Amino acid sequence: MANGSKNSERNGNGKLRDRLPDVSREFEAALNRKAVRRAGYIFRLYVTGSTPRSMKAVYNLKRFCEEHLADDYDLEVIDIYKNPDAAREEQIIAAPTLIKSLPAPLRRFVGDLSNTQMLLSRLDIYK
Repeated sequence: MANGSKNSERNGNGKLRDRLPDVSREFEAALNRKAVRRAGYIFRLYVTGSTPRSMKAVYNLKRFCEEHLADDYDLEVIDIYKNPDAAREEQIIAAPTLIKSLPAPLRRFVGDLSNTQMLLSRLDIYK
């Protein structure tokens, strides 16, 4: 048996078993620090390259999110020229188009997203 334990130490199995509790504690600590978090709002903004209308929509949405949602959102900007399959899958027929997938229900907004009151109302955000 002593020979078997020497082999496990050489191939690293013994060390891994010893480190497992430490790794588990580190993972739990990271969860407690909210290093891994789930956003309350998940958005995908479909744009057409860097056109003025697309850039305005990105700017307006980022400003809106920072003012009204703080750090409680995830935003993905998708250029439909570079990724037409993504636009096809979501049946995007106009751009810019914003899709809010979480929280339910799913909502779609088309345009430059400059109407803050409409966004607040349709996203059910009351502050």
